[in-house]
Amino acid sequence: MERYIGLDAHGTSCTFGVIGPSGRKLRQDVIETSGAALVSYVRGIPGRKHLCLEEGTQSAWLYEILSPHVVEIAVASITESRGQKSDMLDAFRRAEELRTGTVKKPVFKAPRQFSRLRELSRVHSMLVRDVVRVQGRLKAMYRCRGVSTPGKRVYSSSGREAYLRKLPVSCRWATATLHETYDRLLDIKKAAEQELLAEAAKHSIAKILATAPGIGPIRVAQLLPIVVTPHRCRTRSQFWAYCGLGIVMRSSSDWVQTTTGGWVRAQVQQTRGLNRNHNSRLKDIFKGTATTVTTP
Repeated sequence: MERYIGLDAHGTSCTFGVIGPSGRKLRQDVIETSGAALVSYVRGIPGRKHLCLEEGTQSAWLYEILSPHVVEIAVASITESRGQKSDMLDAFRRAEELRTGTVKKPVFKAPRQFSRLRELSRVHSMLVRDVVRVQGRLKAMYRCRGVSTPGKRVYSSSGREAYLRKLPVSCRWATATLHETYDRLLDIKKAAEQELLAEAAKHSIAKILATAPGIGPIRVAQLLPIVVTPHRCRTRSQFWAYCGLGIVMRSSSDWVQTTTGGWVRAQVQQTRGLNRNHNSRLKDIFKGTATTVTTP
């Protein structure tokens, strides 16, 4: 007896919709967003259970705790919603898509593989963005007072005192606080980078990937938890499209009729470009790799 379950997750509650093999709605429930409560509910549904949920902040956690209790679990990437919308409607839509095999954009999940490396990579990326953000704020503080700050000397502890003296007294404390924030963030980023590299070194595949030109140890550590396994893509073309490097070609009115009544392909101009539905982090990694290799 097949049971198709749709799950719409939120911070405090999860909405379930269960349908049978014919598409008839069997039950609908709202459960607290708690691991024990969710597992208990799914285990209480009789029959062979197939579960579908939406990609989101909690999807990896839900996949990890619920996958042992169902025969199939799918994570769908929902980019837009048309018509009426509610938690219950979304749950039944996911269940119906799984029943009919119409999940348009399934998302690959492997939460138990490279789990610690994945979290370290995420934190490291956040810290890098925070450091760059504080750098921009520092230069903005000087620029709004007409102080030119070319290069990176303004960030160093040896050069910042000369820049601070150029500011009026009213701005010095605020700017010095930003300098202190930058120093602390830089120390935390360096510690996170060391932890990231140490975790990546535990995996033998990291040494093999590091031999590729332009892919350093940090890019390897970021690449591993995203790709996880090469077997997720059937061909190399699918992987390049996932990285945002798939070539898109479009044309219209391809065929024209000849004087003899036959049809030949017209020499129409085709618009070329790269696919937009991709993993942005992977694209950054490979673009950075290409830049490193080609830059003299």
